[in-house]
Amino acid sequence: MNELIIDTQDGIRTLTLNRPERLNAINDALSKQLEDALAQASQDDTVRVVVITGNGRAFCTGLDLTAVPSFDTRHEQLDDLGWVGRQALGIVHCDKPVIAAINGVAAGAGFSLALACDLCFMSESAIVKTGYIHRGLSPDAGMSYFLPRLVGHARATEMIFTGRDVNAEEAEQIGLVCNVFSDETFRESTLDFAEGLAQGPPVALTLAKRLLVTSSEADLPTILKQEYASIKTCFGTDDVKEGVQAFLEKRKPLFRGK
Repeated sequence: MNELIIDTQDGIRTLTLNRPERLNAINDALSKQLEDALAQASQDDTVRVVVITGNGRAFCTGLDLTAVPSFDTRHEQLDDLGWVGRQALGIVHCDKPVIAAINGVAAGAGFSLALACDLCFMSESAIVKTGYIHRGLSPDAGMSYFLPRLVGHARATEMIFTGRDVNAEEAEQIGLVCNVFSDETFRESTLDFAEGLAQGPPVALTLAKRLLVTSSEADLPTILKQEYASIKTCFGTDDVKEGVQAFLEKRKPLFRGK
């Protein structure tokens, strides 16, 4: 059985974590397949949006604790990122918008996986939690980077120190997720949103994502220069011409990524 199901329709590439018997906990095979799939999606011009979700009743419960890393080999000792680091960077550096569709529990590195995505949607019965503290662990996979930037330092500290459950209603209130959808319509509602993004101008979306990624670290003059360079690139595309023409003709634009 493939640990990752890959499906592409209408420019939307859906990556479904497929270890339902283990609540989609991540092992070596799944981490490698996810890393490769994100890189491929980033380079594939037919892909406009990536959606990550889970098969079964969980999104992802983090590391598969039946295969705890030993760090015995020289490679493991010298690896300064591990799969958890490469997972976060793979999402952030993917040149397509990446949506986390949290269909069930997301815990530990599985919660971090969702936090690294550009947008998060959550089903009404799902929960998220840091969870590390209950296993005697500190955060990984970007948790200590993404969570404070989304909910503030104090709230992130409380969530990491307690490892408590956060339900969908609270997650939406504190800005962890963009929208909560009913369990019955969750997949359809998420894909409807992804379809809307997929109809957008690909070059502009990629450049906008790069700017947003850079903005958390760069100073204002650096961002202003990057914004100016990016918008000049956009003005050289046919999509801008189409956008202007559609505005003048009072119709919806048809962006082709050129």
